Amino acid sequence: MPLIYVVEDDEDINELLVYNLTKEGFDVEPFYSSKPAYTSIKQKKPDLIILDIMLPDMDGLELCKLLKSEKETADIPVIMLTAKSTEIDKIVGLELGADDYITKPFSIRELIARIRAILRRIKRRDCQEEVNIYKKYSLLVDFDKFLVLINDKNIKLTGKEFKLLSLLIKSEGKVLSREYILNVIWQDEDDVYDRTVDVHIRHLREKLKDYGKFIKTVRGIGYKWETD
Repeated sequence: MPLIYVVEDDEDINELLVYNLTKEGFDVEPFYSSKPAYTSIKQKKPDLIILDIMLPDMDGLELCKLLKSEKETADIPVIMLTAKSTEIDKIVGLELGADDYITKPFSIRELIARIRAILRRIKRRDCQEEVNIYKKYSLLVDFDKFLVLINDKNIKLTGKEFKLLSLLIKSEGKVLSREYILNVIWQDEDDVYDRTVDVHIRHLREKLKDYGKFIKTVRGIGYKWETD
């Protein structure tokens, strides 16, 4: 369960955020000023911080700057929450390292959507940094070892097929045109055509068996990897 710190001195807004975030399944800890929040952050690192700018002891911009300057807290995502809406305030907040900026009055649904988007992005980044592996059901692709397993059985792909599969998976949900695929995988090779992509897609689908259905054809454009 992601842990979120809410640093907001307005009691009504703080309680509103805690209530709604808790209802959405987050673990939430409220703070009404910067210094107690900073002390707690050093002891128990949250997954994300919602940070108001106008705080009584140290303003949110200063706290954000402090957190982003220290190695152990620099990677904590911060959403600035404030009544200030001028462009310069937004620029300053983002330049100090804030991941997002939302002004009051705000939509709870929009805030929650932004929180989830940031957490998804962080999770994907962390997974890629920890191990360059894709796993879906009994399909496993190890990009570093050029290995594809289905039910722990090695699936032999050619170099081009593996590059094609990697390109599709790493662009999951995005439609890739045949021209783009040719430029990325075949680059400056001669005598390659759109048909070359289609043939490799067909062979890849056959080798992936039931997982070949994740390679979707987008008529007239190209292909995409989609599992949902």
